[in-house]
Parts: sequence; C-alpha cells; structure tokens
Amino acid sequence: MQVSLFIPCFIDQLYPTTAFNTVKVLEKAGCKVNYNPEQTCCGQPAYNAGFWDEAKIIGNKFLDDFAESKYIVSPSASCTGMVKNAYNDLFTNSMVHNQCRNIQSSIHELSDFLVNIIKKDYFGAEMEGRAVYHDSCSALRECRIKEEPRQLLGNVDGLELVDMRDQDTCCGFGGTFAVKFNGISSAMAEQKVNNALAMDAEYIISTDTSCLMHLQAYIDKQKLPIKTMHLVDVLANGWGNV
Repeated sequence: MQVSLFIPCFIDQLYPTTAFNTVKVLEKAGCKVNYNPEQTCCGQPAYNAGFWDEAKIIGNKFLDDFAESKYIVSPSASCTGMVKNAYNDLFTNSMVHNQCRNIQSSIHELSDFLVNIIKKDYFGAEMEGRAVYHDSCSALRECRIKEEPRQLLGNVDGLELVDMRDQDTCCGFGGTFAVKFNGISSAMAEQKVNNALAMDAEYIISTDTSCLMHLQAYIDKQKLPIKTMHLVDVLANGWGNV
C-alpha cells in the first residue's frame, strides 16, 4: 500500500526523530511511504488564533500538496483533526469543496491508520517500564481515537500500561492558550504529571508532540522522575533499523 506522509511543521522543526520513526513503522507495516518535501503546515496556528484568511491560504497549499486518491498518514492527531474538521469552516461551498472532502476522507492519524485501516498492531517493539497514556483533546474529540493507541501499546514487550486519573483531561497546552493563560496552563500540566506520578509511571505517552512538549517542559522545570514519549517512538523502540 502506498501512503503519503504528512509531517506537521511542529514535528519537522522540534521532533525530527519522531518523523523518521513514523517512516520506519509504516514501512515495517508493509507500506511504501511517499513524502512531498514541499509540504509545510496545515494552517492550525493561524486558524486557532482567528486568522482564517491566512489559514485558508495555507490550507489551500496543503490540499494541493497531497493527492486525493492516496491515504495520508500523520503522527499528529491535532493536525489530522484540523484537516478533518476545521477545513469545513474554510472550504465548504468553495471552489475546492470536493477536493477538500476527498482529502478529509483520506487523512488518518497514525494509530487509526495502523489499527483500523491496515489492521496491524504488533511491530516487535520492546520497552521496559511502566507508562500511562494521555488522551489528547484532538485525538479523543476530533479524531475519535481512544482504544487504538492502547491496543498498539499493549503489544509492546516489557511495557506495563496503567490508567491514571483524568487521563482524558486536557494537558493545558492548547496552542496560544498556554501563552495567554500561562498560570492556568501550567496548573493543568502539573495536575496531569502528578496523576501520572501517582501511578508510579516512568513514561507519559501520547499521539501529540504538542502535549508532550508542554508536559516535558513542566517535568524538566520541576526535575521530576518521569519522561514523555510519542506513541510512534515507542513502537519503533527495541528493533532499531531492522
């Protein structure tokens, strides 16, 4: 199966290893991965800040960067949710209405694609430790993803996955929310991390690097004995370049 890879600007600039691991996991799943180097952003930062005209310009480029007939896979529920949902505000009844609808039906967050489309949930991953899973707002509410990441993590040898309190509560990032309401945002991160520590977790795992960056910043500032990891980095752990 051929898939087009969408690497959000956030991952491209700050978490390139997660991007490379996405390719590794997809290839191990039997996919031929195509990457268009001209791709940039889905337009979410501008859209969330209220600059819809600018978001529409970026969104139009996104629609042109990807083929309508191929699956589009991304290691970001946040950006996937932007395309699947917010593009309705930008492109409904526009000249690219049908093109947008086709792209919306083609794009999938990674865990959704692996579990529901190609029906693969085991990759020979190994990682010793105890972990909790954080349901990002975008994954849970925009992409309707809940059990898929847990199913994949359940097949990681050596990893003990436990539930924490309020695992589906926002981490406090929310893009510009973290800037405009820093005190509230930090308190939400504190609560999330404390809930993970209460379960003696060594790792907080999620589908969104934005959430993980926010939580890791709090962890680093407080010098706490816990680490954040993206789902795909866990799936690629233990088998290297095999």
